[in-house]
Amino acid sequence: MNAYIANTDYDWYKYLSSKKDLDEANFWRPTGNAPLATLSQGEPLFFKLKKDYGNRIVGFGLFVLYKRIKFGEAWEVFGNKNGAESLEAMWHQIAPYAQINHHSPPDLNHEIGCILLTSPIFFPEEMWIQGPNDWSFNLPSGKYYDTTIGEGKRIFAECMERVHLLHIGEQANYNINKVAEQIPRYGLGQVIYPRLGQGSFRFAVEQAYQQCAVTKEHSIPALEAAHIKPYSLGGFHEVNNGLLLRADIHKLFDKGYVTITPDYYFKVSEHLKSEYHNGKIYYEMNERKIWLPDNPLNKPNQENLEYHQNHIFLR
Repeated sequence: MNAYIANTDYDWYKYLSSKKDLDEANFWRPTGNAPLATLSQGEPLFFKLKKDYGNRIVGFGLFVLYKRIKFGEAWEVFGNKNGAESLEAMWHQIAPYAQINHHSPPDLNHEIGCILLTSPIFFPEEMWIQGPNDWSFNLPSGKYYDTTIGEGKRIFAECMERVHLLHIGEQANYNINKVAEQIPRYGLGQVIYPRLGQGSFRFAVEQAYQQCAVTKEHSIPALEAAHIKPYSLGGFHEVNNGLLLRADIHKLFDKGYVTITPDYYFKVSEHLKSEYHNGKIYYEMNERKIWLPDNPLNKPNQENLEYHQNHIFLR
């Protein structure tokens, strides 16, 4: 299993380590021109403070995806999960790294890189871990490690030990203990697939579909990630519990005026016509086979589709 050890802003760490029950975090990069290419979903990214703080590992999160987005959108989606209490405070963190005057007003259109992480864990100072002994302080961003050998193995094992000491697995939204159970005496690491947070869910569904599942509309501003089984009713932030839909179809889907059948056909309720005496453009799409993601793991869960059809769809 791969891991990435990333130089981490202390203020980002300090702010998020004070928050409880975080389900996700945006590990931002000050510009959008440095993608994270070789981590797979579920692999760890370790937070390493810089030399001024002793080159210490202070926590980790599990990788979901990398996305370049505008600064304003990052704040809109993730809020204080960006590691700052306000949009202005976040800008004051980012601007110096991007060589922008941080006293200038926030540039909402400035593009940043977003490494989206789920279930971030932060260690108190007395449990910080010594950083890699082979680290070069000339590295601007970070370095990849193999968790089965050398410093990667040591750091991964020490992080797992701290997880157990802190009993984090009992509180997190996935069972971190499963990782340790799969590591003979903290040896080989196995990738797990934790549940996403709301913001990560949105971008993961967008990445999986890249177009409206019903209309094939490609304009991202017009598209929204919809939950098949609502989160409020026990559905999870998982790609296979999601659909990328045009905003109007999303609204109708949530209200039960349209549904997707378990065999992946779009269906329109007669209630749309009887209650509002319109809906012609939607009835023209009735019984249309929807577009599905290429990855079979991302295809809509058929049990959740059946739930929507039986409990939300207006018959």
